Amino acid sequence: MEITLTSQEQKKLGSICVEVNCPHLGDKGCTLGPDKPFSCYLYPLVYNPIKKTYLYDTDCPVMPVYIKQLKVDGSEAQQHLQGIKQSIRSLELQDPDFLTNNFEIDQSYFEIKKLPHQNKIGNE
Repeated sequence: MEITLTSQEQKKLGSICVEVNCPHLGDKGCTLGPDKPFSCYLYPLVYNPIKKTYLYDTDCPVMPVYIKQLKVDGSEAQQHLQGIKQSIRSLELQDPDFLTNNFEIDQSYFEIKKLPHQNKIGNE
């Protein structure tokens, strides 16, 4: 699977392809540090730029906990989603093609479902 990269990430990283396991996944997570692609930071969430809604990969084992945490003020899931929303607002202006391409790939690759409780976090 080709990881969707923003135009800035493409200039810095070129391309990233995951065949079985990500070549940048180490024992303590992503080895790219601050250069981690936004699409990886977004996962297991999926953003639909047309409907402006958030979905998620139903096969991700952390999602039941993530969904429960969305109801808890200040939780890790709420902080993650808030950060995602801020980044997406910027990308809608700076790199809307990335959002469209990423959604098309995610939609074809993952089984996705609408994320509950998304309107309670941040500004829509």
